[in-house]
This record gives sequence, structure tokens and C-alpha cells, in this order.
Amino acid sequence: MPQNNTRTFLLVSIALITVFALGAVTGSFLKKPRPQLSESTQTTKPDPYIEFLSEVYDKIKENYWDKINDGNLVTLFKLGAEKLTGNPLSLKSLNKEELRKSLTSIIINSKDEKQKKDFSVNLAGMVLANLSPFGRSGLYTTKEETALKNNVANINPDKNLYQDLGVSSGSSSAELQKSYEKNKSLLERQKQSSPEAAKKLEQVNYAYGILSDRQKKEDYDKYGVEPTVIVKLIKENILYLQIKKISPTTFDEIQRETSSIKESKDLNSLIVDLRGNIGGSIDLLPYLLGPFIGQNQYAYEFFHQGETTPNKTKTGFIPSLLQYKKVITLIDNQTQSSAEVIAATLKKYNVGITLGTTTRGWGTVEKVFTIDHQIDPSEKYSLFLVHSLTLRDDGQSIEGKGVDPLINISDPSWESRLNEYYNFPELGQAVKILYNLK
Repeated sequence: MPQNNTRTFLLVSIALITVFALGAVTGSFLKKPRPQLSESTQTTKPDPYIEFLSEVYDKIKENYWDKINDGNLVTLFKLGAEKLTGNPLSLKSLNKEELRKSLTSIIINSKDEKQKKDFSVNLAGMVLANLSPFGRSGLYTTKEETALKNNVANINPDKNLYQDLGVSSGSSSAELQKSYEKNKSLLERQKQSSPEAAKKLEQVNYAYGILSDRQKKEDYDKYGVEPTVIVKLIKENILYLQIKKISPTTFDEIQRETSSIKESKDLNSLIVDLRGNIGGSIDLLPYLLGPFIGQNQYAYEFFHQGETTPNKTKTGFIPSLLQYKKVITLIDNQTQSSAEVIAATLKKYNVGITLGTTTRGWGTVEKVFTIDHQIDPSEKYSLFLVHSLTLRDDGQSIEGKGVDPLINISDPSWESRLNEYYNFPELGQAVKILYNLK
């Protein structure tokens, strides 16, 4: 094989030399001027706006959760372009090349760079927003991407707990307590006549509850994150575990907070509250579900372009949760995203009783994709795209359906149904307290 390659290389080299020599001789005899490249054969520089839109097109085709054909995707671009320009877009066929030609014509006829940029950005945003589920995907600026990362990390740069207490960051425990007592005393007198004072009192109580706790204060000072887990005894035999949101600190919080509860032979019931939980990073679920169903278990599945991908837990049972034999998971129509996956998984593995109302049905997994062909040196755009759908315990998509409770709280017989499972009336009484039911 090497000999053949060498021989081929030599033959090609000889041919090239021969052609070059003949050309030189011919040129010296005929003395004709070197022909100029025609306009059609000259290399043209790719238009940055067309390359930007083409990359958006390609990334949607490759990464969108559903298999979308060229005809449907081209139609989305076509309708968007027509809406932006107010003119019909004529395409010989619904394919990417014809779309590029038509968009190139629009870009060329734009009066300035701003108009070109606005058209490109708005068109990409419209196409993404109109992908199903509608309004879930989008074109993100650097600011929007940063806000997304902060939200996933449970960081609110616009909120300062120290300011809520009227003290400077890093204040001592004594300073925190002094300011808290002063604010609380004042707001307690005003709350009956002032809704603003009542709201401010809630903020003050919340801020002090975090900053007066050594570990929570340390997490807040170091990472800027607020607690996502609340644990308390609502009866001597019932522990209440509320997961308000899913963040990078949630797993450690569950371990720490549940371990802080003194063990008792009478403490055997657990209420996990996911009501109002808007979810968070889906990547954290393999860690959060392990304490409830064990390590290396097939916990949940993603659906992407016709295929399902199983996901296993990466952690195992934690000692502080093993004592609970009676478990209830509370859900409502504000439980969404990865919190819905938790509810579906606990239901699938028969971890206690799922009680409440059907969850929101926000069953998408979004990812951020970098765009290489940028069109503005002062702004960096990225694709925020629905990449997968999450599946519930029966294999159906969570999106648009939600997760149904085993016992619906709106059912007049919910309490008796709960007793059929546990024969423990105190659990029903605790649920009534949490739901403010009589």
C-alpha cells in the first residue's frame, strides 16, 4: 500500500510539473494576457447574517426534542420572514438552500447593518418561540443566559438578605439580632393597618431565619444561595420536609436538615412537600432521588427524537430517612419541571402516597447551545432550546399532562382513602393543617 501511494504521488507530481511547464511555454509563445475570473467564479465572503440564521436552522434540526423535517422548519422561517417584512416569500421548494436564497435577498436589500441585525435576531427568536411547546425555546442574550444560570443556581443578585434586615453584609450575630428585634417590634405594630408592613415583616423574619443559622449564613455568604429545604416536626411522630426549589445545595440540605432531627422510636412518618416547587437543574435528580429509591436505580427517562434515555440514581439511601415507614408526597398545580419528575419517580417506586392535585405539566428539558456565527461584536447570542421531554410513571409525557396524585385532595373522601393505606388518622390531620382545611 505505501508503494502504491508513493507511485501515485510521483505521477501526480509529474503531471502537475508537465502542465505547469506547458503553460509556461504556451504563454511565452502566444503572449496572451492571463484571463480574469468572472464574477460568478470569484470567491464571495459568506454573509454573517445568513450564516447566523443557517446555524440556528442546523442546531434546531440536530438538537430539538422532536424530529422536525425541512418542510416544517422552512415554513416556520418563511412565515416569520413574511411577518417581519410584510411581503410574501416565494420559494421554489421547501428546503434549506431555497430558504437561504430568499433570506439572502432580504438581507441584501436591507438598508443598513442595524436592519439586517434586527431582522436576523427577530426571525431566529420567532422561529424558536413557535416550536412546540410554544414559547419554551428562544434566542438568548448574554444577560438572559446569565439570569438563567443564576436562577438554576438559586442565586438572586437583586436580593440582599442583609439589606432586608437593615445591616451591612458580614454583620455579627449580635448586630443581626439587634436589628431584627428592632424591625420586628416596629412592623408588628404596623402590620394590621399596613399591607406593606406585613409584607416587610415576612421579609425580615425570612432573612433573620437564614442569617441567624450558622450553616445557612455560611452558604449565603459564600455562594449567594438561599435555603431550598425546610425541615420541622409538625407532630412528635411526623416530620415535615419541604423542598421549595431544586438547586446545587438541595441534596446537602436534605442530608443536613434531616440528620439534625433527633431519632425517636415514635418518629415514623414523613411528609415531603413539593407544592409550589418550580424545579431546577435536571442534572441534580440522580442525586436527589437516590436517598428515596436507592443507588443505581433506573429513576426516570428522557424522550428525544423518537428515542428514550434512562437515567440512574448516583446516590443511595441516607440513614436519616430510613426510619420513616409512612410517607406522603404533596403536589399541586404549581409543582413543575424537575419537581414533577421527582413526584413521578416516587409514585413509580411506590415511595409512599402521592397526594394533592395534578402537577402543572411542564415536562421539558431545555439546554443552551452556543452559536459560533455571531453578528454583533457587542452581543453574544445563544440558543435556548427544548432538547428532551420528561416521562411520568406510566411512560406518558409529563408535558401538557402533569403527574396525577394517587389521592386527589379535592376528593371528599381523600382522608378515608389515606386511612385505607396507613390507618393512621394523625397523618390526615397533619395534611389538613398544611392545607388549612377544617
